[in-house]
Amino acid sequence: MSGFIVDASVALKWVIGESGEEAALRLRDATLGAPDILLVECGSALWAKVRRREIDEDQANDALASLRAAPVVLTLLSDLVADALHLAFLLTHPIYDCLYLALAVQTGTPVVTADRRFVDAVRRHPALADKIVPLEEVP
Repeated sequence: MSGFIVDASVALKWVIGESGEEAALRLRDATLGAPDILLVECGSALWAKVRRREIDEDQANDALASLRAAPVVLTLLSDLVADALHLAFLLTHPIYDCLYLALAVQTGTPVVTADRRFVDAVRRHPALADKIVPLEEVP
């Protein structure tokens, strides 16, 4: 398997049993990258799951520790934010997701996501369509 950029919707599936978990786990055999906001987004999602009583604080802390140890090369936001802002304007889509897309464009490596809205926004632009892969389409 070649390399991918992974977003928080995929990384969370490694540590929290959710639909798509098997496909997400298969990615761990690939070379993986992400903007360093990945950990913040995952931490925020874990916090929300604790607030909704889906998991407890110990589970959230363990999950975050596992994510910090995951084999993902993290790229500084400062290296991506200008390109991400441009992409956010182009796609009319939040800059948070566009950070992953900016890294995909910079590295020539597609971003894998479980976020259908993000996939649809990117695929509407033919020049970017090959830079995103829905999680369910990962071999």
